Amino acid sequence: MLESTRIDKWLWAARFYKTRSMASKAVDGGRVHINGSRVKAAHKVKINDLVQISRDHVKQEFQVLGIAERRGAAAEAQLLYVESEDSVARREQVQLQRKILNQGIPQSVGKPNKHDRRRIREIIGKS
Repeated sequence: MLESTRIDKWLWAARFYKTRSMASKAVDGGRVHINGSRVKAAHKVKINDLVQISRDHVKQEFQVLGIAERRGAAAEAQLLYVESEDSVARREQVQLQRKILNQGIPQSVGKPNKHDRRRIREIIGKS
């Protein structure tokens, strides 16, 4: 069993990012912190480290439970970390706020048909 690995590899193996290069860009962009410190992509992450990730204006906190060098199944990836209770509560709060904000926005059912396009042209004044 491994004791440590690069943070970009771990983020990729734990399925936080689709590719390792995306994980590396997030780390280099300052969106990933380990134990409260900004790190570089080559920084080693160890078991029991606290990893903070900022994605979509939400800060998530995870405790590292396992180390993986390779990307495996999603079920295996979920065994590599545990999310803190505060992080889960913040994430759910943001989801609820987004849901409430989106309720006032009319949702389209698809692209406009011929009659809808004619009505749109009439409204904007084009022939």
